Amino acid sequence: MHVPLVVLGGGPGGYAAAFLAADLGMEVAIVDRDERLGGTCLLRGCIPSKALLHVGRVLAETRELEDWGVSFPAPAIHLDALRARKDKVIATLTGGLATLARRRNVKIVQGEARFTGSGSLEVKTATGSEQVSFDHCILASGSRPARIPAFDIGSPRVMDSTGALELRDVPESLLVVGGGYIGLEMGTVYAELGSKVSVVELTDTLLPGADRDLVKPLQQRLEKLFADILMRTKVIRLEDLGSAVRVHFEGSAGPFTREFSRVLMAVGRRPNSDGLGLETTGVVVDAKGFVGVDDRQRTADPRILAIGDVCGEPMLAHRASHQGKVAVESLHGEPAVFAPRCIPAVVFTDPEIAWAGLTEHEAAAADRPVEISRYPWAASGRAHALGRTDGLTKLLVDPETEAVLGVGIVGPGAGELIAEGALAIEMGCVARDLMETIHPHPTLGETVAFSAENFFGLATEIYRPRAEAAAR
Repeated sequence: MHVPLVVLGGGPGGYAAAFLAADLGMEVAIVDRDERLGGTCLLRGCIPSKALLHVGRVLAETRELEDWGVSFPAPAIHLDALRARKDKVIATLTGGLATLARRRNVKIVQGEARFTGSGSLEVKTATGSEQVSFDHCILASGSRPARIPAFDIGSPRVMDSTGALELRDVPESLLVVGGGYIGLEMGTVYAELGSKVSVVELTDTLLPGADRDLVKPLQQRLEKLFADILMRTKVIRLEDLGSAVRVHFEGSAGPFTREFSRVLMAVGRRPNSDGLGLETTGVVVDAKGFVGVDDRQRTADPRILAIGDVCGEPMLAHRASHQGKVAVESLHGEPAVFAPRCIPAVVFTDPEIAWAGLTEHEAAAADRPVEISRYPWAASGRAHALGRTDGLTKLLVDPETEAVLGVGIVGPGAGELIAEGALAIEMGCVARDLMETIHPHPTLGETVAFSAENFFGLATEIYRPRAEAAAR
């Protein structure tokens, strides 16, 4: 079979690329190992985890409402029904993608694919193998959970994020190895469902690389939700005891052991570039397994482009989707390049953390001068009405041009609010643009405008003398 354009991978980047290509009149096929489109994000990542996080947030609200004089009996969790509802969400969305593919006449080839040259693939299907030749291929093979061989002890009690989302049970105790976003999100889910969750992190902070101002409110909340947070602690060895996993640690006070019903390994992700036969092509892969691309998503092989997790950080679905569209437009002869001013990121914990553009840590590392305006949600009427005054909205502004360089938000709904910050950075807005944009009241969104007002020393709900603002 010959197809002018093959997209290898049916995740958010892959199907976005294939659908756009079809809309532009190209003949295109998606090759994917799964029988359903959606990739890791939809099938075993972003969507199911957010569905479960929603359940966890509702459970938390039943407790928080006691401060308002409203109490509920202890919730009864029916795990089979919860799994079924999660699976229904996935099925609805994958069914929608299948319908869209049919309407666009996008061919779907299910099977394990391997390059046999710069213009051909061998696809092992359920009934044998199929040779697929192409003029161009967009590689969108994604990533998978990273594994530490020493901890791969063959125990069903040790799981990765995919296993955690299957929700086989609610263990009495759970150790999350890794204080990144995946570990904290899944730890939050299990803690709200009733597990005693502990987190172990090798560094001295949760969410390494994220803004400390944003992490602080989250860590304070997790210290109450989780049974324990072990910082600057290393996992040395795991033992399967049958009824539990014994974990050997090395901390600042020396070695110690504890036992847990289950262990979740959440130590990052690695690109799916191995085992694809890329050595038969001209594609260049670096030491970390990432495929090299230019700003038009072209690899070193003129017939192959690459998008998403397989071609570098940050490993985010919306980055992959945008790159997929750039790749297709590039093939279509349009002057498209992937050159965003920012790529927003969201951690869907409780509270959520979101940021776009420059962070304070990045500014300091680059020795770049910035002015910072922080607007605490304790000054927000909407936050008080919600009983969530632990949030913060933060702006990083160029001291000379007053251009908005970075936006950070922590609090409920931060993931929805950050879009305004991303748009502001992408359009080159200055702080006054945000300040003079009338935001609806009372909302959490208006804290973006109030943070800009605070930059000028003009925030209504915060007293900041103009002399202090002028001395920024």
